[in-house]
Amino acid sequence: MYIDIVPNRNSRPAILLRESWRENDKVMKRTVANISDWPPEKVAALRRVLKNEPLVSPNEVFTIERSLPHGHVEAILEMIRHIGLDKMIAARRTRERDLVLAMVVERLIAPASKLATTRLWHSTTLAQLLNVEDADEDELYAAMDWLLERQPVIEKSFASRHLGEGQLVFYDVSNSSYEGHCCPLAHLGHDKGGHRGLPIITYGVLTDAKGRPIAVEVYPGNTGDPSTVADQVEKLKKHFALQRVVLVGDRGTLTQTQINVLKTHPGIGWISALRSENIRKLAGDNHLQFSLFDEKNLAEIASPDFPGERLIACFNPLLCDERRRKRQELLVATEEKLQKICAEVKRRTKKQLSASDIGRKVGKIINGYKMAKHFEISITDAEFSFKRKAESIAQEAELYGIYVIRTSEPLQNLSAEDTVRSYKNLARVEQVFRTLKSIDLQVRPIYHRDAERVRAHIFLCLLAYYVEWHMRQALAPLLFDDEELSQNRKERDAVKPAVSSKSAKKKKSTKTNKEGLPVHSFRSLVIELGTRTRNRCRMKSAPKSPVISQDTEPTTLQACAMELIRLYPVDGS
Repeated sequence: MYIDIVPNRNSRPAILLRESWRENDKVMKRTVANISDWPPEKVAALRRVLKNEPLVSPNEVFTIERSLPHGHVEAILEMIRHIGLDKMIAARRTRERDLVLAMVVERLIAPASKLATTRLWHSTTLAQLLNVEDADEDELYAAMDWLLERQPVIEKSFASRHLGEGQLVFYDVSNSSYEGHCCPLAHLGHDKGGHRGLPIITYGVLTDAKGRPIAVEVYPGNTGDPSTVADQVEKLKKHFALQRVVLVGDRGTLTQTQINVLKTHPGIGWISALRSENIRKLAGDNHLQFSLFDEKNLAEIASPDFPGERLIACFNPLLCDERRRKRQELLVATEEKLQKICAEVKRRTKKQLSASDIGRKVGKIINGYKMAKHFEISITDAEFSFKRKAESIAQEAELYGIYVIRTSEPLQNLSAEDTVRSYKNLARVEQVFRTLKSIDLQVRPIYHRDAERVRAHIFLCLLAYYVEWHMRQALAPLLFDDEELSQNRKERDAVKPAVSSKSAKKKKSTKTNKEGLPVHSFRSLVIELGTRTRNRCRMKSAPKSPVISQDTEPTTLQACAMELIRLYPVDGS
């Protein structure tokens, strides 16, 4: 067999694979295949094989000019397209959409400032795949402005896909520190992240019952959590066109004042919890008694102070023990510091401490530990004494481990157990905040000077979490995450602490899944996927020859991850 090139007058030559033989001193030949569409290097390789010439190793022919991490970029982009986030951001591909998607992917891979983002995405294949190699930070800022204009449309798409009439909607508020003094949203306030001395920016997040983020709203840092609730009701009813939903929020957000406002909106129900002073009043009025929990750890009660509401009282003995231990530690710590003040007052004989000086020192301690109600304080010039209020401490101890859930939902819509489970599912919104603030997405520190850029930055982080949420669901068999958690949440005891499933415990003990593959945290799995590279190769004999792109073969774990993403069922509820 041999390769024959047959000239054509008005077109390129035909390249044919032929065989020949002699018949009565005449050479006969027959065409086996037409390989005209083969690339030249493939034809040349076949010719050498037919001539029985040795082939040269690719390492002797090609040189690898550069290798870029590719697997994690490929996986995240595959998930984005699989769940249709790109189409929800903009129906058609545009430069702005590509820039936004690139920032979302980079936020999941290596969160950084916008300037650093334009540098970092050249260290992977991200810039090449989305054709944003030439973008600078100014273009990213312009893309953020474009994204912010589209935020209402994108949130409405999320709501239409994941929310429906009569469903639970979860809402919570958090904040993050701000670096600088220029942004009008930045104000001093209580930083929930524990940072002190820096202004903060507040933001509230709506999620569906499964914890998928639906919408985010950004507020000045000195905004109180309850005052943000009205905006969420407005968004649910007018922007999302939902007439019947149940809003779930903690007792610091859905206060009595806000619940009174919710009552003026027909179709908006709520689930929240009572504050400790309300629980003490229920006990004082004999509406709440410890004997309610003799046979069961929860019981429905009623009170004229909460007309038209269902109250579900719960008792958790483990929580009781924990609160008793913590209370005792706080009492001891307060006493130790107060005793030091006593010693200081007695020691200062020449320049005695005034009553106001002593009061400032004492107030800082008892207010810091929130133990003022449990101590009887006596202060005069150069004299200070204190003692515990035994009766107050005993009264509070009677309610350790007891909490009360309140709801507007009737029993036929939501059982007592499901009401408690629903309130506990606020942990899913807290997971959003933990992910936004932690090493995964790092929403803080915030540097943008313009308020609208801050809003766009936080919304961009929310989009990144939307992708991460779906990736965690798809890649659960390769993560330490409990794959049975969603089902267990519906069936487990409503009051008792959550317990990991047997499969989750086995994964944690063996560090492998049922297929024997190593399990990861989400962050380490992204790094593992990134070890699959895309190599830029060129022929050694021809330095100006075309570049050849070659991906390394995926490992078993990397191939499994991509398969899980492709098979992930995208639901709309």
